[in-house]
Amino acid sequence: QVQLVESGGGLVQAGGSLRLSCAASGRTFSSYDMGWFRQTPKKEREFVAAISRSGGSTYNRDSVKGRFTISRDNVKNVVYLQMNSLKPEDTAVYYCAARKGGAAWGYWGQGTQVTVSS
Repeated sequence: QVQLVESGGGLVQAGGSLRLSCAASGRTFSSYDMGWFRQTPKKEREFVAAISRSGGSTYNRDSVKGRFTISRDNVKNVVYLQMNSLKPEDTAVYYCAARKGGAAWGYWGQGTQVTVSS
């Protein structure tokens, strides 16, 4: 199993940047695909970005391409989401998630709030 703890959220003006971090417990971090999701009170939880176990492949939802970058450090057991050119519509609670072997995203952090003011 893996336990996930997000950090780095906060309040930022439109056009600004934030970097989210997700620290994972356990010795097998490099065996998990990692992802970021977000949710607002008015929307279902939605996929934002994902990165493969080795970090060699990344995936982003269309609306964040060119603005958000997911990365990971398999020595420090951390996955990051660098968010640039933030927009008010990026406001949400951001969740880190992990999955193994193509299974469903079965491990979740507690979430971190990101608020972008206009």
